[in-house]
Amino acid sequence: MSTNISKQKREDLLNKIKAIRAFISAAPQDENTGNLLSYLSELEKDVNGKKYGLIFEEHREEIDEVLDTHTPVLTEEKDLFIDNGGQMNFLIEGDNLASLKLLEKTHKGKIDLIYIDPPYNTGSKDFIYDDAYVVKEDGYRHSKWLSFISKRFLIAKSLLSHNGIIFISISDIEQANMRILCNEIFGEQNFVGNLVWANKEGGGSSDSKLFRIKHEYIVVYAKNIELIDIAGVRINNEDRYKSSDEYEAIRGKYYLQKLGMGSIQYSSSLDYPIDTPDGSTIMPKDNNGGKKACWRWSQDKYKWGKDNGFIEIKKDSKGIWTVYTKQYLKCDNDGNIIVRTNRPMGIIDEFSSTQGAKTVRQIFGEAKFSYPKDVNLIIWLIERIANKNITILDFFAGSGTTGHAVMKLNAEDGGNRKFILCTNNENNICREVTYERIKRVIDQERYAASLKYYKVEYIPISERLYYEYADELLKHIRELVELENGVNFTGNAEIAIVLTEEELNDFVSRLENNVKCKKLYLGHDILMDAQQAQILRDRKIIVNIIPDYYYQELEG
Repeated sequence: MSTNISKQKREDLLNKIKAIRAFISAAPQDENTGNLLSYLSELEKDVNGKKYGLIFEEHREEIDEVLDTHTPVLTEEKDLFIDNGGQMNFLIEGDNLASLKLLEKTHKGKIDLIYIDPPYNTGSKDFIYDDAYVVKEDGYRHSKWLSFISKRFLIAKSLLSHNGIIFISISDIEQANMRILCNEIFGEQNFVGNLVWANKEGGGSSDSKLFRIKHEYIVVYAKNIELIDIAGVRINNEDRYKSSDEYEAIRGKYYLQKLGMGSIQYSSSLDYPIDTPDGSTIMPKDNNGGKKACWRWSQDKYKWGKDNGFIEIKKDSKGIWTVYTKQYLKCDNDGNIIVRTNRPMGIIDEFSSTQGAKTVRQIFGEAKFSYPKDVNLIIWLIERIANKNITILDFFAGSGTTGHAVMKLNAEDGGNRKFILCTNNENNICREVTYERIKRVIDQERYAASLKYYKVEYIPISERLYYEYADELLKHIRELVELENGVNFTGNAEIAIVLTEEELNDFVSRLENNVKCKKLYLGHDILMDAQQAQILRDRKIIVNIIPDYYYQELEG
């Protein structure tokens, strides 16, 4: 019998720590004994640390230093607002770690699907860490990437809804490391699949000295795998449905499938006689070469099928009767109208980076972004969630393909999906590529979609009087309310926001001139008097209390 040496050593060390703690605890207590007990607790914690998993050097980023002393807030670039109806979508410019921390306030447990295309860490100027490219010669190349990714994945997990799902594009370089990291963060039991995407057209690349590589991966994890369902893809063998009957207009064409099949496990309840057109009867064994067999349908189901045109009984050239069920293209065997699908393949070979680059060139007239994903690939991923009313997040938004895909898919199937995109503005990418792409495709395709453009800014925490800090922070609550609720306060007479008692008094006093207001967002610490409350009720204005978690920095 094999022995887990590491486990054994760990247990021995923990027992020694326990004995030392007991000895120290029995001695006269002073500052030194207290310090020793504290040291032992830290040592015990370290010993009880990683048993299996990914071990890497943790690194701090410049953004970590900023977030230690500053609070991130959002400000709107109002001149970039796109108002074209449909769902309100959002583009956030700034370090995505800060953006994710803000989204924790507004969208914790509310994101249904995340798609990201993070830097692949090729060592060829694709991954910037603290304003410097990480090159192949960097001895901390992989640990820097893992440290960078892990902080963002931890928040991403908290943002996913209970039945949420995350798709992560990655190459061979970090795929193995990322799988182990995701097992730790999302749980190994929530691993959905490792999809292989044939991303290159033609013969493949020279990424490997020994093989021609023409694929990447899309790693998929669920928040809770028991609660998700992956929608199938449309069948590609419709030509097998060739026969027609009087139900074709509704059910489509059909093919025949034997009611008696030898592969069905025998059950006496499924072994019953069936009358043929000439008055004879047949048993399932007669359709199975004399072997003990049974029908696929129960006797009650068979009667229903015969009465509703799902059964066909035919005599072959040898005079033998066979019972068939009609397998319709547009209808299942319970009479429900359906779209026939198959379980999606784990190999995706329908889309390519070449097509992604071609789309970008068509939009901009030039190659504005390196290696963009094909918009149809992202559509294919989004379609794996049957719900058409979901929120989609991409916090490595790049050229904006995810936003483009959401709008295109909504236009095709009448969905109400909405997106949130986050990206930095390195080389003006957010303003000149991500935003510009969304704007152009809305204009060109006339998509019913709107967009708000936010920038991440920072309010210093230290060296300020509390009330000054609080006043500054309150100036940016409006953006969080808009982000969470998908609304626009600017120029919208139907909704209003009140963050101070002075604003409340002013709002109530002006209601005579504002007959359109239907909803008021009210600061959580503002108390209305009875008269104000009655006025709002009389006007049938719905009052939504702004969540107190928006103010967590003010409350400690």
